Amino acid sequence: MMLPDLSLANAGAPTCALESFRRRIPVSARLAGVGLLVAFLSTLGCFVRAPGLNVSMAEGGTLISVDYEIFGKVQGVFFRKYTQTEGKKLGLVGWVQNTDEGTVQGQVQGPISKVRHMQEWLETKGSPKSHIDRASFSNEKVILKLDYSDFQIVK
Repeated sequence: MMLPDLSLANAGAPTCALESFRRRIPVSARLAGVGLLVAFLSTLGCFVRAPGLNVSMAEGGTLISVDYEIFGKVQGVFFRKYTQTEGKKLGLVGWVQNTDEGTVQGQVQGPISKVRHMQEWLETKGSPKSHIDRASFSNEKVILKLDYSDFQIVK
C-alpha cells in the first residue's frame, strides 16, 4: 500500500484529507505544530513524514522489541559485527554481545516487518564463517518508543 507523502518540508500539496487546508505558512510555524498535525492526521488514517523522523519508523507500523540468543559456531567469526551491520542496514536499534556459554545474545527493536527480517537473518544467515545451530527468540513485546538510538556491540 502506497502512503501519501505529507512531508512538511516539501512545497507540494498533501494528497490526504487536508488538500484544501494547507496554506503557505513559515517553516517555523509548520514545525511548531507538527505534533498536533501528526495526531490529527493519525485520526484520519493518514501518515506524516515529519522532518527528521525516520521514514521506516513513521510508515513501519507497530514497534516491537525481541530478545535473542544464537547457538552454534558464532564466536570468533565476526558474528557480532555482521549482526550490527545488518541491524543498521534495516534501520533497527538494539545490542549484541558474546556470552560465557559460547553463544551470542542481544535485543533488537524496530518496526515489526524489519524485526522479522532480522530474526530470519539471525536464524539462517549470520556471518559468512558462522554456523548457526539454532536461534531462540523471547520476550517479544509491543513498545511505544525505542529504548536505544543505534545498534551497539556490547563487549
